[in-house]
Amino acid sequence: MTEHEILAEHIRRRIAATDAEMTEFLSCFKLTKVRKRQYIIQPGFVAHHKNYVIKGAFRAYVVGDEGQDHTIQISIEDWWISDHNSYVFQKPATMFVEALEDGVILQIHYDDEARLKKEYHNFETFFRIMAERSMAHMQRRIITNLTKDAEERYKEFEAQYPEIVQRVPQYALASYLGMSTEYLSRLRNKRAKK
Repeated sequence: MTEHEILAEHIRRRIAATDAEMTEFLSCFKLTKVRKRQYIIQPGFVAHHKNYVIKGAFRAYVVGDEGQDHTIQISIEDWWISDHNSYVFQKPATMFVEALEDGVILQIHYDDEARLKKEYHNFETFFRIMAERSMAHMQRRIITNLTKDAEERYKEFEAQYPEIVQRVPQYALASYLGMSTEYLSRLRNKRAKK
């Protein structure tokens, strides 16, 4: 299956698009290969693309005043990633988006997405569905961070996303879960001994 066919399947699971619509939609995506540790978005530059992950793992993060990074989003295959605030408002980014592995992404430019949503009701629906799911996920994450302790957050994440726990570097996972790398290491060792 080609990269564009993988994206087409992703879309068809959410909307019923005609072949002509799908051809038009897929023509707006540019295939980009990314090396491990390469940035696809950096602070100060406008995020002109939304990125669909075909292969690899990525993280979006910010750096605090004390130099500590805070992972906002982790994405693997069949997920999207960007600095959404920068992308939606076409303002300079505040986040880094970095490849944690060699990867392949399909990128759509902001102007192409806007045109597709204007010309095709199906694609306005698709992007609305994706935005709603992203908002729901972020809300669940905020609630989890406010109501569960670090160990509970790790156990819940491990149960829901075991592949990410195995693939993503410990520092990125600890940052995403709001704990130190050392604490996450102790948690993992404790669980491994059970």
